[in-house]
Order: sequence, then C-alpha cells, then structure tokens
Amino acid sequence: METTLVFDTYWRFAAERQALYFRRLADPVGPWTNDPVLAAHRFTNAYRASDRVSQYLIREVQYREDRPCTPREIFFRTLLFKLFNRIETWELLEGVLGPLTWQGIDLNEIEHTLDRAMAAGLKLYSPAYIMPAPKLGHARKHANHLALLEKMIEDRLPERVRQAPNLRAIYELLLAYPGLGPFLAFQYAIDLNYSEMLDHDEGDFVIAGPGALDGIAKCFVDTKKHSAEEVIFWVCEQQDRAFAKADIKFQNLFGRKLQPIDCQNLFCEISKYARVVHPDVKGLSGRTRIKQVYRKSLGPMPQPTFPPKWNLEVPTLAVRVEQRPIGDLMGLMR
Repeated sequence: METTLVFDTYWRFAAERQALYFRRLADPVGPWTNDPVLAAHRFTNAYRASDRVSQYLIREVQYREDRPCTPREIFFRTLLFKLFNRIETWELLEGVLGPLTWQGIDLNEIEHTLDRAMAAGLKLYSPAYIMPAPKLGHARKHANHLALLEKMIEDRLPERVRQAPNLRAIYELLLAYPGLGPFLAFQYAIDLNYSEMLDHDEGDFVIAGPGALDGIAKCFVDTKKHSAEEVIFWVCEQQDRAFAKADIKFQNLFGRKLQPIDCQNLFCEISKYARVVHPDVKGLSGRTRIKQVYRKSLGPMPQPTFPPKWNLEVPTLAVRVEQRPIGDLMGLMR
C-alpha cells in the first residue's frame, strides 16, 4: 500500500498524544505538550479506553462495587449511559432518581426527568457522536431512545449478547435495531465488552467510522483494494515496526498495545489533525478546520481504571476526585 506524509504523522501523533496523557497524569497543571495543534484543540486519547467518557463508564457505571452485576443490569446501565454518551446526563438522572437499575427504575420517570432538563435548556447528548433517533412513535429523541432500550431488554438482548461467541456476533445483534448504524453498533459492542459480562478479544473485529475513512484516505495514496477494516488491522500489526523505524519511543498503556479500535480512533483523529498540519492533503470530508477547541479542566485526572480482565499494572496515583456538584443543574429544573 502506498502511503502519504500523513501516515508518517499518524505515528508521531499517536506517540505525542499518548505522552500527553501520561504527562497529564503526572502533572495536573501542565503544560503537557509543545505541539501547538494538540495544545489548542481537543483530541481523543490514543487509547479509547483512557478517554474521559470511557473511563467514567468503566469506573462509575460498570464496575462500581455497589452496583448489581447481572448481565441484564450491566447491559441496561451501559446502554443507558452510552445512548446519551454524556456524563452530566447520567449524573443528573442519578441525582434526581437515585441509583439507576433496570429492576428499580421506571423509564417514564427517566423520560420526565429528561423532559424537564431539556425544558431548562440543558444538553442531553454528547456532540462526540451523531445519535440518530429510532422512530418508535415518540415526539422527542430521548423518549425514542428509552423505548429502544426497553425493546432491547424485552427482547432478551442482554442474555443473547452474553451468549454471543465474539464481538462480530454482538455487533450484528445490535445492528438489527433501529437507529443503530454500523458505527454505533460497533462502538456499543466495544463498550459492553469492557464490562464483566463479556470477555472477547478486541483485536478480532473492527468497523471503520466516517472519520476513520477520511483519515485513511489522507494516509494512503492507494490501499490496493483493501477494505478500510483490512487497512486498520494491517496498521495495528505494524505498530512496533513503525515506531522503531521512525525512532519514536511509544509508551503503551501499562503494557497493552494499541488495538484495532484504537487505531480506528487514531485515523479519525489524524483526519482532524491533518487539516492544520497537512492542509494540502485532501480527504473525503472536505473539512479544512478543527472545530473543537481544548478547554482545560480543573483539578487532577481520576485514577486510571481499566477492565480488571486486562491485567494491566496501573500504578496508584496520588489523586483525589470530588463528585461533580449537581445542585445547580437540579435547581434549574425546579
């Protein structure tokens, strides 16, 4: 496959974004990078599981010790969180309704709480993904998403997912539901696989999203008719050789190499990064600037938390994370 200069930048970007992550863990003040583009704009981490929202999902939604751990309850919490993909929405719901469990909650109460939040001008959805609403007979997007989640559980999807032999099978089960295209179905399969209800190899399956397709188009002159997924697998296999060839010191995630889902995400991020660093290299989207500006968050990062089944040796950091105050949000709804 014939590559471009952007492909060389792909590896340098991955290494510097990962180094930035570790610098931030060690020093909550910064600065964390000399790269002006990385410093000014928001990019996901090199590893998807270390991103802020994924970390919250793993730490607070899936593995918190006081939460029930049956497949149905884990599925319910994971999908409820990911349908909105917004930490503030989850914390608002638990602040108003208490701990969210399938056995103990009325979806109508969730809908009414979100109605009130929406009326108060609060955002319910993350801008990270486009969340198309399934057409299930409701006027509002969030009501249709709640109806979708209810249908999934009534169809015994948690149990069928639990029995699925691999990530592809889980992806195909999710893809059968309205409103879940290939990209979201794949993302949700990965999210469910973080939990203790599943233990499939992330390296076995990948789906390229629109951003990754744009990044691949910028990195390769010719992929010789290989599919985007084949390119991602090939790139994942090249990581050690590519870093060594470029004399790049890459610090992996506490012993875990980049997985296909991470390389997929990096293609999406290099698509954005190249708009500024390689403006002459055209991709598929035609976009020429990076919209999301980086805004420094206050306080240290939480202790990194990853699925225990990964067996990562994560050092304990001297950080303290205070619960996000939700009083102001709840006050807007009174």
